[in-house]
Amino acid sequence: MDREAGDAVLRVLPGIAASAKQDRAFLGRAVRFLVSQGIRQFLDLGAGLPTVDNTHEVAQRVAPDSRIVYVDNDPLVLGHARALLTGTPEGACDYIEADIQDTRTVLSEASRTLEFDRPVAMMLLGVLNHILDDAEVQRLTADLLRGLAPGGYLVISHTCDATTDELDGEAMRRAVREVMERGGTLIRARSPEEIEALFAGTRLLDPGVVSCSRWRPDPLSQDAPEVPHYSGIGALPS
Repeated sequence: MDREAGDAVLRVLPGIAASAKQDRAFLGRAVRFLVSQGIRQFLDLGAGLPTVDNTHEVAQRVAPDSRIVYVDNDPLVLGHARALLTGTPEGACDYIEADIQDTRTVLSEASRTLEFDRPVAMMLLGVLNHILDDAEVQRLTADLLRGLAPGGYLVISHTCDATTDELDGEAMRRAVREVMERGGTLIRARSPEEIEALFAGTRLLDPGVVSCSRWRPDPLSQDAPEVPHYSGIGALPS
């Protein structure tokens, strides 16, 4: 059913493939930036099926001693992850089967690998848009942030219904309706202002909450078009 819903979304919003590509590129830039700031611990929530340049691969390529914990509630995803994703001898790579809304379990299980008295980067890429209730999204984000030490970071990418010259917010809303009507994974697109509100308690870094393609792009990709997937990074006070 998700495949059928996906095909319907492509008809309504043909740029969705470019959006996924730019979201993955943002992950790489974000992780490299965080490593450059001294971060060596990453909590990647709702990681999804393994693909190229996953969080631990990007981080450990630059800093082999990086420690990464992936969280997902799909046993199939974690089965693939355990089989395909291996970390460096100097670092660590672990996997937790849990619902990210069960924040107590997530933090408790992740503490087997991560030291929460030291800075951790919490990665929430393309996962909060699957939680429809706004209050619940705020609650779980705040709960997880309370578990992080000063100097940590919050990284979010999220389906966005912004309307600009290059983005059609109504097209995104039609695509979301197509997914839900065809029984696909539920999606809640949020406005840039709603996404920015999720960074409460952090210092939002420049350029703020923007299209994934516009968050500190590499020199060769500065002309990439905007996509309906927004992102940002917030720093916890040191």
